[in-house]
Amino acid sequence: MCVEKPMQAWRTSKVCTERLQAGNRNQQPFCCGATVLTTMLPCCPLNQHSQSLYAQDSKDKKTYFLKIHAPWDVLATYADVLKIKVPFKGSDIPHAKDVPLEWLSHPFRLPEHIMHPQPDYFTYPFDKTKTDFFLITNKDTFFPPSTRNRIVFYILARCHYYKEDQKDKEKVGIKRLLSNGTYTAAFPLHDVRPARNAECESERYSLYKHWARFLSFYKEQPLNLIRKYYGEKIGIYFAWLGFYTEMLFFAAVMGLICFTYGVLSYDDNISSKEICDPNKGGSIVMCPLCDKKCPFWRLNSTCLSSWQSHLFDNEGTVFFAIFMGIWVTLFLEFWKRRQARLEYEWDLVDFEEEQQQLQIRPEFEIRCTNRRLNKITQEMEPYLPITSKCARFCLSSATVVFWISLIVACIIGVIAYRLAVYAAFASIIKDPMRKIQFVGRIITPQLATSVTASCINFVIIMILNFFYERVAIWITDMEIPKTHLEYENRLTMKMFMFQFVNYYSSCFYVAFFKGKFVGYPGDYSYMFGHLTKLRNEECDPGGCLIELTTQLVIVMAGKQVWGNIQEALLPINTADPWVCLIFTYFYRLMGCPHIPLIFYHCLFLFVTQSLLLFSRSVISVIQFGFITLFVASFPLAPLLALFNNILEIRVDAWKFTTQFRRPVASKARNIGAWQEILNAVAILSVVTNAFIMAFTSDMIPRMVYLYTYGNSSMEGYINNSLSIYSIRQIPENNMPEEPNNWLANVTETCRCVYRDYRYPPDHQKRYTHTMQFWHILAAKLAFIIIMEHVVFVVKFFVAWMIPDIPSDVKARVKRERYLIQEYMHNYEVEKLKLQLSAKNQIPPLYCNI
Repeated sequence: MCVEKPMQAWRTSKVCTERLQAGNRNQQPFCCGATVLTTMLPCCPLNQHSQSLYAQDSKDKKTYFLKIHAPWDVLATYADVLKIKVPFKGSDIPHAKDVPLEWLSHPFRLPEHIMHPQPDYFTYPFDKTKTDFFLITNKDTFFPPSTRNRIVFYILARCHYYKEDQKDKEKVGIKRLLSNGTYTAAFPLHDVRPARNAECESERYSLYKHWARFLSFYKEQPLNLIRKYYGEKIGIYFAWLGFYTEMLFFAAVMGLICFTYGVLSYDDNISSKEICDPNKGGSIVMCPLCDKKCPFWRLNSTCLSSWQSHLFDNEGTVFFAIFMGIWVTLFLEFWKRRQARLEYEWDLVDFEEEQQQLQIRPEFEIRCTNRRLNKITQEMEPYLPITSKCARFCLSSATVVFWISLIVACIIGVIAYRLAVYAAFASIIKDPMRKIQFVGRIITPQLATSVTASCINFVIIMILNFFYERVAIWITDMEIPKTHLEYENRLTMKMFMFQFVNYYSSCFYVAFFKGKFVGYPGDYSYMFGHLTKLRNEECDPGGCLIELTTQLVIVMAGKQVWGNIQEALLPINTADPWVCLIFTYFYRLMGCPHIPLIFYHCLFLFVTQSLLLFSRSVISVIQFGFITLFVASFPLAPLLALFNNILEIRVDAWKFTTQFRRPVASKARNIGAWQEILNAVAILSVVTNAFIMAFTSDMIPRMVYLYTYGNSSMEGYINNSLSIYSIRQIPENNMPEEPNNWLANVTETCRCVYRDYRYPPDHQKRYTHTMQFWHILAAKLAFIIIMEHVVFVVKFFVAWMIPDIPSDVKARVKRERYLIQEYMHNYEVEKLKLQLSAKNQIPPLYCNI
């Protein structure tokens, strides 16, 4: 722990602080800076150890370091209390045999001593009275570093502090001392700084060399070493992120194949050829896409857009959407198996999270002044009255609803921007008097509107996200959750609800609402009614799927690029080796020459926030939603996510190793509530992709035409998908203000066309939907039902076929439990024999003469 306080505060305050430090300097230390180092904690069971404290201060008397070590007796006592599993016998179960072609994976492997820093053992909860039962060869290294610093923090979090003449049971724990400002920070010390040579090799150096360097991006992660150094909770996070990245490789390959198919079938796209043909697409006059400002236009002006749409909207997209529905099931099921294996290897099978998570938060104790009797412990404990709890809950809920409503309002504003600015782009880009006709061939008004609106939406997303992260933490703190587990669960729900609406709402609008409620010439639909004069926007002539692709690319890729810039470039930290040397030099000039360099090195590091892994999990889950919910519109999304995750793993590893203070180790047997959220997103993704293929893509209308109206040919599809409207019947409010010069030649036919399936003006059912429209609608609904049922059946079949726990792990667990019973029985029998032999032995008689 490190703190910096004025000298008078050190003289006047008298706060109990202290803790453990063994005479052996190899034990895992805590570093402390205290306002006072005067009074021993009378309630601390470790104060009888005279060598339990190592203190140093600077000459300016402003910074005080208190380094804490845990002696063997302390470690053994609390390992018994916490039921920490330790080895009692080497594992006799052979590892899996080498599989064929295993040599192909050798370039991706790390050295064996890095991947497996210690042999496999059978373990059993530690018992201080049976130390000879366990494999204790060296007491200094018997407990790994993460276990030692967890034990130290467990003691610090529960020790009472009070004045010698006044006992106050409410004054408990280092967390409360941190909350009230007595201490500035409490953290375990890192090993020596990441060295540049093997002479100073340590666990931190090994992590830096084999894990934190970007050139090792293709290597596997040293999960066992991460768990040994940082603890199981950080280890399970990187295990999940690494496994997710590995599975993304297969999705990325399949998406790349789908995209390649679109490129190779580029020249076979008959629809685009008809649009680009001057005699076909060039002769088709389209109705204005907006009122007043938008002119009549020819269909071949969207030639490039139709080719671009074909890259993502082709026959391979249907296959890829079905593949991703199965891939997400395989990912979740195989992760359960990987998680079960880690639970066994890391001794988490019987771990109860209540041992660590269900602890009263110091903030709850400080802010809750009411007390009541706990029926279990028979002690008075703080509690929050029901009236205060309800009031806080209502205020918190209202705040969440307000922010979600703010997102909806921003989305409506972006939609209004789309409708208002489209006319401006149409008048500028398509105006023959302006010398930008070349640009007009490449950038259509729809594309310009979509790109600018997506960029504006991305900026709004990042701004709202920046503020809401702080608001979510504030309102969760205001609710005063009692336990850490309750705090994380509440914050998880708030953050995910907000992030879901914030990031995905614009994509949902483009996918399922844009172009669906347009109307037709003479009876257009308007946003907020006719008074607003904001006519609902139509899809791009190439279809709405290309616009959804644009929206997804800008939001997803922009988020990844901005996040990586923030993580990699902005934190130029004082923990950097050269910067640290400069700061240390100046601190020594200011009168701190006898403070160890490692103290200042850790002091300058960024504080490892308690919710750091939580924020990383939110980012990963949001990305998971992008590559599953809307992947049918952009098959390259898994590839972008793969590149991002490869970079993120190494950046996070570098920051944990060199830029962050070492966090207190904590246990976690799984990824917690995020597992259920991933399952929910996986189920929702099947529905969204089915609806995207049915209502956003043009795949179903093309298939209906091919097999019903086109005689197994796509020729004539463009004309078939357009409806005719009489120009004379277009209301004046919908007519262009300045008709095109070539419009005089069109007046002979007096008609324009629009995207829909309606009867022509000379039909008795004019402007009503044709039977083909209802055939297509029935085909879309049938496709949704069939695709959902097929994917769900396959999903549930795969989930049923793949057991959550591998068979060899089950065998190891059973073998371990059997050996525990056998060895404990033999141990007790031998112990009893020794006791009986000692009682039956008659001591010799000696006579004093």
